[in-house]
Amino acid sequence: MPDWDHNAYYHRLLLGQLPQRCDRVLDVGCGAGSFATRLAHRVEHVDAVDRSPAMIELARQRTPENVDCIVADVLTDPLPGAYDAIVSISALHHMPLQDALLRFAALLRPGGVLAVVALPQEDLLRELPTEAVAAVGHRLLGAAFAAARSVGSNDWFAKDSNHAAMPVVMDPPLTTREVADQAGALLHGVRVRRLVFWRYLLRWEKPIA
Repeated sequence: MPDWDHNAYYHRLLLGQLPQRCDRVLDVGCGAGSFATRLAHRVEHVDAVDRSPAMIELARQRTPENVDCIVADVLTDPLPGAYDAIVSISALHHMPLQDALLRFAALLRPGGVLAVVALPQEDLLRELPTEAVAAVGHRLLGAAFAAARSVGSNDWFAKDSNHAAMPVVMDPPLTTREVADQAGALLHGVRVRRLVFWRYLLRWEKPIA
């Protein structure tokens, strides 16, 4: 069965969440730096943070000069703050949700945007239709992407060569509904919605006053 990178598939969606004013962005759990590289073409400066020295070393090899790759624990280590946006792909479910959201809120400037794509725990009672669409769509799109890669130069969501080295949580701790409930209790106006391919999107804009 053709396989492909669901995280890369959602890069474009996450880029679309950036605010109009966006000069400095924090990429949390940057891994080998593929999304930080895309961010660097849209914003003036990116702080790409990961706890893994091995991942940061890989990220430094691929990212342009306006990306600062930092080995750090985003929950405890000092960071500049006053970010116009904080983004993350498939990292939030590795952290205590409430601690992470409060930390991100503190690091954002007023009017800044938090936009996260992460993995939910399976919730067949509420999300069975989405799971069914995902299973079929994964196969159909995987075959289409593989065919496109065979005749073109675009990578069409092929998995990065460093993909296997990245940490994977097989059983994320919270369902989409639980993420929405906990986030809503902390961040007024936060929105959480399930995405098709085993991810959810959390977006919040920090109030200006």
